[in-house]
Amino acid sequence: MIKSKLTTKAQTTIPQPVRAALRLRVGDEIVYQIEGERVILTKALSVAADDPFATFNEWNSEADRKGYADL
Repeated sequence: MIKSKLTTKAQTTIPQPVRAALRLRVGDEIVYQIEGERVILTKALSVAADDPFATFNEWNSEADRKGYADL
């Protein structure tokens, strides 16, 4: 079981194993689904309607972002 604490401002850090499992990156959105006393946390699908290349992940690594940052 993985735990995290709630701060006085009702914030928490998503633990690294959870971030890794969901492949979360800075700027990603997450979705909460409440089912009774359980909450399901998933990565939000964010496909821009006006970006035909949004679903391509071939060049979506940290190394690629650094390599193509100045283009």
